[in-house]
Amino acid sequence: MTVYPGQARITRRGTVSAAAGEQRVRLGGLPLGLRPDSVRVNGRGPATVLGVDVLAEHHPRSPDATVDELEKRRETLQGRLAELDDEATVLGAREQLIESLVRRAAAAFARTLTESGDTDRVAATGDALAAQLAAVLAARRELADRRRDVQLELDAVGRRLHELLAQQTPDRLAVAVDLDMARDGEIELEISYLVDSARWESRYDVRLHDEQLTLTWFGLITQHSGEDWPECDLRLSTARPASAVTVPELDPWYLDRHEVTVYRTRSMDAVAGAPMPAAPGMALAQAAPERAAVATATVEQGVTAAVYTPARRIAVPSDGSPHRTTVTVAELSARLDHVTVPLKGPEAYLRATAVNSSEHTLRPGPAAIFHETEFVGTTRLEPWAPGEEVELALGVDDRVRVERELVRRAAGKAVLGGTRRHEAAYRITVGNYGPRRANVTVVDQIPVSRDDAIVVREVQLDPKPAEQSDLGEVTWKLELDPGATAELTLGFRVDVAKGVRLAGWSE
Repeated sequence: MTVYPGQARITRRGTVSAAAGEQRVRLGGLPLGLRPDSVRVNGRGPATVLGVDVLAEHHPRSPDATVDELEKRRETLQGRLAELDDEATVLGAREQLIESLVRRAAAAFARTLTESGDTDRVAATGDALAAQLAAVLAARRELADRRRDVQLELDAVGRRLHELLAQQTPDRLAVAVDLDMARDGEIELEISYLVDSARWESRYDVRLHDEQLTLTWFGLITQHSGEDWPECDLRLSTARPASAVTVPELDPWYLDRHEVTVYRTRSMDAVAGAPMPAAPGMALAQAAPERAAVATATVEQGVTAAVYTPARRIAVPSDGSPHRTTVTVAELSARLDHVTVPLKGPEAYLRATAVNSSEHTLRPGPAAIFHETEFVGTTRLEPWAPGEEVELALGVDDRVRVERELVRRAAGKAVLGGTRRHEAAYRITVGNYGPRRANVTVVDQIPVSRDDAIVVREVQLDPKPAEQSDLGEVTWKLELDPGATAELTLGFRVDVAKGVRLAGWSE
């Protein structure tokens, strides 16, 4: 099995004995989802391949061994339920008989007591009938418990069958190979085909220890092709076979008059993304026990793709359930710092800048982030080539505290020309309450005017920022020792010409 990100190629090999002359070899039980044009046949032996046909096979029952076993188990359980229902009917009839005897004997007991006064005989008979009735009722309760257990098992078998039969029908495909045998003997045939209902995806664990990142790459294999894959030679390929490969061609680039169409619209506020889950601070490095080794896949690097062979054989049933294998483990050095945007929230995010120093081109996929053994959140890795540097968000560090407060606000008219004036100033306080020095990047902004009648003046930035863009973004870079705090001041004045209505102002 060679599994691609969206397909899989299955290869079957076997030996066939045939007599001299033209013969037809048939391989049945193949999934309906295979691509007929992807079937390839090779052979070794005294024969010539004359032709290959893909034929349909119609079955009254599924040839899948798992489905067949489940269907037989369902029939057995249904028969057991019928037997239990019969037992319940017999017990019910016996209960009615005993109750009828009790009603009929009541009058006879009364006459016996009146005529003879033999209370011992009456009591013994009553006790016997009561004991028989109690035994019947107990048997019915025990029977109900047995029936419930059988029904639960039957329901479970039914659900499993529904899952399997929803993905496949009893019908299958077969590959018929016409051979011309030069003489009696054996020929080794190899038949391969492509199915679309199989794939593998990347998953990652990113674990931070001091300034070291341990990145574990997992391959998650799923398939519902209609045939179960046994434990075999399974490989994961990063190649992406295309149904059609063509060199792109350019169409003419036309310029034309723009026709203006006016629509009535209603503005909507943007919804800010939710922050990553809050995490406890990064744990201090301590003496840790020796870690267990992790078996990883062997890799064959090709020109445009890599093929990974897992360390152990994996059986993948055709039920869509994921099966995970470890592709590789990479130890990466990282530079750690914190990033905060106080205008959006008081959180300080721990960030790692790392270079992919491995030989592997990491495929895109979700990643779970751990600080030592603590799970702090998830992120997504984009394609990451060897030697490429990326920034990874590693969650919120609560030991770096950030506060942004408005310390001055004013609005009024200037003396000349009726110009209106708005003033605002903010104080940002950043504190490092962790045990190590923290490099903190603080990002804020000042407004930018897009109209000559609106002018931003007297911008106050203290201390001087490390970076300031033309779009108003301001960046400070702080180095804070343990227990240290820093204050940043951001202030500005906005003058608005008379008769101009200001839009976008916020505090």
